[in-house]
Amino acid sequence: MRGASRASLAEAGERFDAVLSAGDAGAIGDELFAVLRLLDREHVLRRALADPARPADQRAGLASAVLDGKVSRTAAEFVAEVARLRWGRSTDLTDAVERFAVIAEVASTEASGRLDDLEDELFRFGRIVEAQPDLRGVLVDHRVSGERKAVLVTELLEGKTTPATLRLVTEAVTHARGRSLERVLAEFGRIAAERRNRLVAVVRTAVDLSEQQKARLNAVLSAQYGRDVQLNIEVDPSVLGGMSIRVGDEEIDGTIVRRLGDIRRRIERAS
Repeated sequence: MRGASRASLAEAGERFDAVLSAGDAGAIGDELFAVLRLLDREHVLRRALADPARPADQRAGLASAVLDGKVSRTAAEFVAEVARLRWGRSTDLTDAVERFAVIAEVASTEASGRLDDLEDELFRFGRIVEAQPDLRGVLVDHRVSGERKAVLVTELLEGKTTPATLRLVTEAVTHARGRSLERVLAEFGRIAAERRNRLVAVVRTAVDLSEQQKARLNAVLSAQYGRDVQLNIEVDPSVLGGMSIRVGDEEIDGTIVRRLGDIRRRIERAS
């Protein structure tokens, strides 16, 4: 997001903490996801709620009228406040609703002391999907109904993960909004990490790291970036040795594969 949308997102975020303290965070998350699906279906409504030519009070009133009786008063009032703000694009508004839905789910897990589990489970499920093409094929197949996909996710995860993980993975699978499943899961994971001001470092290594090595790497990265870092370790024998670390858009690649590639390119340039 840029400009007005970014400022509006920050303003809505400041108000959302009060919303979470006023009700059941998990229930609010479910309701906001329902609102998101409605706005993604109803393009005319979405554009009307984000139309800068309409007075802010009119946009908020429209949101309240549409959502009356469909979601809780707390959720409806928050969406109305979101509509009152200025958004550069109508999709920025729906992106914001999705973000706050995820934050609510994260907050519900944080209250139970299982936020680490949620972050790890989202990452692990993404790796499982990447490693099992048949499973991924079913989960992203447009010919398979959302209901069937939701049942499959429930069969895979119910009782094995936090309730929020199950809900977020189900949302990612059934309502990816034009993104890849892996990207949605990664975005949800980043939001979970941001909830407590942590960066996510995706580490690819040929063999799993010991707890001591993880602690040392965590300390080094935390010192480098000035924030706590959540390590997501991906064991990939194809890297041969060393490790690659990706933090946001920055990548540190120290794998043997990368070094061999660099050597090969230098040889090709010299020949």
